[in-house]
Amino acid sequence: MVALRERGARFAPRRVSSLAWRAIVLIGISLAIMVLDARRDGVGWLRGGLAHVVAPLHRIVEAPFAIHDAVSSSLTTRDSLRAEVAGLKTQVQQDAVALARLRALELENERLQHLLDVTPREALRTLTARVLNVDLDSIRQRVLVDRGSADGLLSAQPVLDAHGVVGQTTRINATTAEIILLSDSNHAIPVQIERNGLRTIAVGTGDPSRLALPYLPRNTDVQVGDKLVTSGLGGVYPADLPVATITDVRRDPSQPLVQVRAAPVASLDRDREVMIVWYRAAPASPAPTPEPSRQTAKGKSP
Repeated sequence: MVALRERGARFAPRRVSSLAWRAIVLIGISLAIMVLDARRDGVGWLRGGLAHVVAPLHRIVEAPFAIHDAVSSSLTTRDSLRAEVAGLKTQVQQDAVALARLRALELENERLQHLLDVTPREALRTLTARVLNVDLDSIRQRVLVDRGSADGLLSAQPVLDAHGVVGQTTRINATTAEIILLSDSNHAIPVQIERNGLRTIAVGTGDPSRLALPYLPRNTDVQVGDKLVTSGLGGVYPADLPVATITDVRRDPSQPLVQVRAAPVASLDRDREVMIVWYRAAPASPAPTPEPSRQTAKGKSP
């Protein structure tokens, strides 16, 4: 009996702890709520209230993870933006270079088209040459081009640009050729005034922007603005190629000759490409057949 009393004492209600009672009460309440919610959904208001209470806790718990994700995303986005900006800058530079090349090709194509437009009718063949070197001083006015004897070039061939006569070939090498410009002090070209057909000689002055016509009498019909073209004499340049425009005419009563200056129409100091021309020279008139002399005839007579 004593043992039974001791065992009953162990399970007596007064010996149950407060924590156990709280658990039992909460379990009971939970079961009741579950039964009510399963049957009538009568505790929706309670669920909504608890949700409002628990929501801030969820936010507090998730805040560190959200901050970590935001920082990682920001760093990743910044790095990707930097890489994208660097790639775009590189692409812009490449596009600018490509655009500059296309523009250069377009300008070159225009210049070459202008060269073809001024090709003489008598031309048998033309060849475009690129200027490699320029030698412009008060004595020498020469340029070096990237064509030579391997391309069939000969000495004393006319050279043109898109506007008119540039000069003629002088020294020919295998792959290069030297061109003496109109403005060279040792160069002279037969010309005529387009307005009245008057023929004369235009000589270089050592200045790419100026030619001189030193052999015209004071009473010559020449005016500022007159156009000079090749006369076709001399065997180098065909006729009617543009050469220069008269810019200055001075008549001194004490001098027998008029002082005339002209500006070349060709861009002698700015050309990048020039055109070398082969043309059909005018055929020379056949030499007359010598007639037998009377003495020869008399000598044959008996």
